[in-house]
Amino acid sequence: MGISDPGVYAVLWIIFERSSFDWHGAATLATWAMTLFIKRAEHRDTQAIQSKLNELLRANSAARDELTQIDKKEPEEIARQRDQAKIGM
Repeated sequence: MGISDPGVYAVLWIIFERSSFDWHGAATLATWAMTLFIKRAEHRDTQAIQSKLNELLRANSAARDELTQIDKKEPEEIARQRDQAKIGM
């Protein structure tokens, strides 16, 4: 989904159901657009944090190599590794 999706949806809504496009419809589209903007910002922030953490792991010689690829594992495996790290502290 892109930023223009709410705009395309609005145009189609106006073309095919002009009578139902009122203030409620505009509010629905505004909410949808804000949700997309927030999700995009969250994704960008997550990617930036992930890049920074990967750089820190590469720079620290004591870091375990498997941690650089942990984001590709299932949540259960991540939780298991986190629990093992707590025990090892």
